[in-house]
Amino acid sequence: MLLNEIAPRQGKIEIEATIVSIDKPKEFEKFGKKGKVANAMIKDSSGEMKMTLWNEEIDKVKVGDKIKITNGYCNEFQGEKQLTAGRFGKLEVVKD
Repeated sequence: MLLNEIAPRQGKIEIEATIVSIDKPKEFEKFGKKGKVANAMIKDSSGEMKMTLWNEEIDKVKVGDKIKITNGYCNEFQGEKQLTAGRFGKLEVVKD
């Protein structure tokens, strides 16, 4: 699958892409638990898309890494598509 084929609210996304940039993580507290979230920009041969990284995912990746998302999900926020591994998905760094 390519980034330009992903639709908002689509699940079961499997994709490989490269991380172009990662924003500074923001900390939050929800239901008494602390967490971190950061936006990243990823790209493949079809274009670029925003990706949301949660908690330990942020420390797992760096700019230039090739990543694989398994069972990912696409949200839409303020009219912009955002990919996330989500609660049931998996993000892994792929070694070339």
